[in-house]
Amino acid sequence: MKFDQLRSLYDQPFFDLLKQARAVHEENWPQREVQLCTLLSIKTGGCSEDCGYCAQSARYTTGLQKETLMDTATVMERARAAKANGSTRFCMGAAWKGVRMGTQKFDQVIDIVENVATLGMEVCVTLGELGPEEATALKDAGVTAYNHNIDTSREHYKTIVTTHTFDDRLRTIRNAQEAGMSVCTGGILGLGETVDDRLQMLETLSEFNPHPESVPINSLMPIKGTPMQDNDPVDVFSLVRMIACTRIAIPKAKVRLSAGRYSLSKEAQAMCYFAGANSIFYGDKLLTTVNPRANEDMQLLQELGLVPQSPNPAMSAPETNLDRPLSPCCESDTGLQPVGEAGILPAGLGTSARSRDTSLQPAGL
Repeated sequence: MKFDQLRSLYDQPFFDLLKQARAVHEENWPQREVQLCTLLSIKTGGCSEDCGYCAQSARYTTGLQKETLMDTATVMERARAAKANGSTRFCMGAAWKGVRMGTQKFDQVIDIVENVATLGMEVCVTLGELGPEEATALKDAGVTAYNHNIDTSREHYKTIVTTHTFDDRLRTIRNAQEAGMSVCTGGILGLGETVDDRLQMLETLSEFNPHPESVPINSLMPIKGTPMQDNDPVDVFSLVRMIACTRIAIPKAKVRLSAGRYSLSKEAQAMCYFAGANSIFYGDKLLTTVNPRANEDMQLLQELGLVPQSPNPAMSAPETNLDRPLSPCCESDTGLQPVGEAGILPAGLGTSARSRDTSLQPAGL
């Protein structure tokens, strides 16, 4: 969906927007189901990157204690507890720039994934940058979805991080798609961006082909010691508008109400569900920020007449629309080349062997 269309959607009277989003939601999803996900930080702190919002960067003094990569037995204990508490997707995050084949930490991650995949939950990981080989290895080990958020608009991105680029994010997403993994990718509200930045981010996400399997909408939880510690809180109505626009723009994707949910009242969360949110992170912690307790979540779902979605570990990745070019990007020997505004591949660009074979259906933060 193009920016001008998104701007018109967003600027509608509030209840008109919600009514439209609800109609799209009911057309594409069971009305009462909400996916419950648990997110575990398997390697905390000490990250080399300088993302201005993140407590896990080694560049900031936030009081967060650096921890080494968890062993498989510890992760399995937490995964079993998550399943017993009702989670159907188990997401694991590691604070580092990325992973590479042939390293001890990547071998350990593969072992963790292979074990968690035996529990019958969907398996999601967020490990930073991935090359094609690493993406394929994760898929083969049992990863259902790879999370890699684009965070904000291309224009605003360079103001929140300098140690990698927006195109680096897109390249990893493309590698995950090519490997056949579903992609979970979304953004963070409250990074000092404008409404136009938010909608440009959503335009980018909505143009992905295959489309994202899920889109997390995060609200910044300002953390003392980070450059964004004094950022203003996200307005609730702005959050609900973004959820509604996301539901309309990417109707087949789960819309995940993510970081910042702890600060929302029950009534505000109910508006988010009505606007199209149908997935939450469930449990006591969301990486390094507090998340509503599981029993409070279940009580609210019951009050709203909502029920947990069943797990689907054999879930197929979203299919590619063969009438459109692949997106977010395609590779050439000169590096990443995003698809142009007109939806046409830049002249001279080739595609990978996987994307050339139209019998294959590649996957779609």
